[in-house]
Amino acid sequence: MIKFLDLHKINERFEMDFQKAFKDFLDSGYYILGNKVDEFETAFANYCGVDCCVGVSTGLDAIRLILEGYKHLGVLNDGDEVIVPANTFIASLLAISETGLVPVLVEPDIATYNLTIAKVMEAITPKTRVLLPVHLYGQLTDMTALKDLADDYNLLLIEDAAQAHGAVNNHGKKAGSIGDAAAFSFYPAKNLGALGDGGAVTTNNTALATIIAKLRNYGTSAKYTNQYKGLNVRLDEIQAAFLTIKLAKLDADNKRRQEIAKTYLQEISNSKITLPYYSGLLDHVFHLFVIQCKERDALQKYLETHGVQTLIHYPIAPHKQAAYKELNSLSLPIAEKLHDTVLSLPISPVMTNDEVRAVIAAVNKF
Repeated sequence: MIKFLDLHKINERFEMDFQKAFKDFLDSGYYILGNKVDEFETAFANYCGVDCCVGVSTGLDAIRLILEGYKHLGVLNDGDEVIVPANTFIASLLAISETGLVPVLVEPDIATYNLTIAKVMEAITPKTRVLLPVHLYGQLTDMTALKDLADDYNLLLIEDAAQAHGAVNNHGKKAGSIGDAAAFSFYPAKNLGALGDGGAVTTNNTALATIIAKLRNYGTSAKYTNQYKGLNVRLDEIQAAFLTIKLAKLDADNKRRQEIAKTYLQEISNSKITLPYYSGLLDHVFHLFVIQCKERDALQKYLETHGVQTLIHYPIAPHKQAAYKELNSLSLPIAEKLHDTVLSLPISPVMTNDEVRAVIAAVNKF
């Protein structure tokens, strides 16, 4: 069986470095918000090309803390609207709802899976305060156009970059450095994945970063002094150490993902399959390689019986989830079609060429 994602194989490449890092961590006797978090925050800020990085517990908390931070800065208020793609993972919506803001779901482009300017413009109202593009599956949204739009309407532009570590736009700017702030997830399956949960906020806004650093740690401004009603959502010291090690190989891993994606795009020829859009540049790091097929469920079963494991990202649209009953009546046909037809093929930096060829052969024979 070709695994959808072999996390053991991905991480065993770093085993010796992990062991050393763990011993250093253990010997330090300092296990929360120590030097390892500081080192990773500096390294990741430099990698993304921003002034500030704040390590947090998850990608969801990263978005949530950005929004909370802007509320404390007086930029956002309860009831403000946040435009977000309708086909995103539910975490994007949860962060909005949990901060007293209102998610406004916008249909994506069916080829790129990302927001388009035309659809965003249709959704802007006098209550709109934030554009929250999601670089879904690892492909950058058209951030240049969104930045111009955000400037025209005096809106915040916040990147959900949870799946796009290392993606670069045609101006040489990396995901996490294009908007006013960005949220990353280091869930183990991400292109830059921890060995547990983790996340980060990147920004050039030092005032925002300072507030977020306090909010993640009970709202603490000094020991036992709480400036804000904060949370306990810190990045683990040991996960920060592991992430610093893995960061050095991120660009090479992304390059391998792009190579596999190009092979899929060139050699998958089944007329029942709609392949994803790819410019061929560095703006897509292929966290996932997502095809569309009207017979998706039959295709998934066929591939399973022929030794290829696949996953669906995502089977239920956020507005159809029981958690968002207030949105269940929305009609979003493009998003709904995608949730009914998308299927993610195996793609990872440790896949062999033989495995790639086997996936292609199985898909083409369906």
